Amino acid sequence: MIHFKNINKTYSPNIVGVRNVNLHIRPGEFVSIVGQSGTGKSTLAKLMFAEERPTSGQIAVGGWDITRIREHDVPLLRRQIGVVFQDFKLLVRRTVYENVAFALEVAGTPARRIREVVPQVLKIVNLQEKGDRYPKQLSGGEQQRVVVARSLVHRPKILVADEPTGNLDTIHTREIIDLLRKINEFGTTVVLVTHNREVVNALKKRVITLEGGEITSDVEEGRYKL
Repeated sequence: MIHFKNINKTYSPNIVGVRNVNLHIRPGEFVSIVGQSGTGKSTLAKLMFAEERPTSGQIAVGGWDITRIREHDVPLLRRQIGVVFQDFKLLVRRTVYENVAFALEVAGTPARRIREVVPQVLKIVNLQEKGDRYPKQLSGGEQQRVVVARSLVHRPKILVADEPTGNLDTIHTREIIDLLRKINEFGTTVVLVTHNREVVNALKKRVITLEGGEITSDVEEGRYKL
């Protein structure tokens, strides 16, 4: 599903994003990528959905060779990969329904299909009763659930969540993690990037630890130890 082979990402002669990363994530896995700030977690995530390109090495994601992907093919790739960020990036003047629908509109999805899909994904994230609300009328946890719904509209094979609970309190953090578990149970591969030790240890899933841009540990049903 996701293969990294001898991946290096250098931003300047003195700034290393990731170094000599070899990684295989299987279909249907739930994997946490952990480490302190500046260890390369977000760089690794961005490489997965082609926001960043490697300096050297080869990346294959869902049959795509990211190393050689053409720019006009990137949107097609990202329909296979849902992405959830720490900052919500919601359109403040659009309702919950319109925010989710927008992800389909920009892909040229017919209106009839949009009317089918949006209620389905809002139901998955338990926001079916709040489609007419605006982002400012929602709690932080609800806003993040809108982001998750938006990431699901193309029924992606992979969901990459980069610090999705970084701005949330404990209760809303638990809600988002439970939602990611649910999505994973549907068969979607989930890659969670986080520095939250409690979240990772409660998941009891595979844990990949980065230090200085390198993978220092890769453990099935692992724990995040400082």
